[in-house]
This record gives sequence, C-alpha cells and structure tokens, in this order.
Amino acid sequence: MAAFLELNSDNVVIQAIAINDDVIGDKVFPESEEIGVAFCKSLYGEQTNWKQTSPDGLFRKRYAGLGYSYDARLDAFIPPKPYNSWVLNPVECVWQAPIEAPVDNKSYAWDEDSMSWKEIPYSGN
Repeated sequence: MAAFLELNSDNVVIQAIAINDDVIGDKVFPESEEIGVAFCKSLYGEQTNWKQTSPDGLFRKRYAGLGYSYDARLDAFIPPKPYNSWVLNPVECVWQAPIEAPVDNKSYAWDEDSMSWKEIPYSGN
C-alpha cells in the first residue's frame, strides 16, 4: 500500500488515503508519487493537491497524517505546532521547546504560561 495525503491551500493535510500496490506497480518514490497523484486526482478532482508520505519515514521525514503541514522548501511533513513558543528545527522538522526538558527519571510537561517544564507528579499505587 502507498499512502497519499490531500493538502488544502495552506498545505495542511485534510485527507489521507491508501492506494493498492497494483495501482503503483513496482515503482518506488519518487516515481510512485506521480502515478499515485494522478490516481488521486482521477478520484477527487484535478484541482486537488496530493503528496505521498512514507510509513517508514524514508522520505519527507515522517509518516504524516491529518493536521500535518507540508513544507515544499524542506520537502518534509511537519507535525502540528504544540505551543506558540516552540520553534521548528529545520533539520529534523520537529518542534522544539525554547528550553530543553530536564533529563532525569522524572516526567515533565511543558507549561506555556510559565515557559518552563513542570514535573508531573507520580500517582502510582
């Protein structure tokens, strides 16, 4: 199966479909994308915009889904931004907090209001 994503005018993923391998044949990315995009447009209209995503992350950085955005300059899918203060790492195409998370045996969550990592109390029995 090959995975294809429809993008809206802002390059945000709005639909995901899987295409049987018999449609793509023995082609691999990037050749498979041209065939898959043509197939998707035949189903959903010529005005639609499609990109192929990689379940194993071999191209476009990751397996993308609804809400992800496509950056043509980086040729990568980027997950939704979790917080306004986070910045994009253009090499890995992931969002990073402005302060690194503590590295210890505790769990932390980002607190946007205080712009810091807050410890998540252990609630085990």
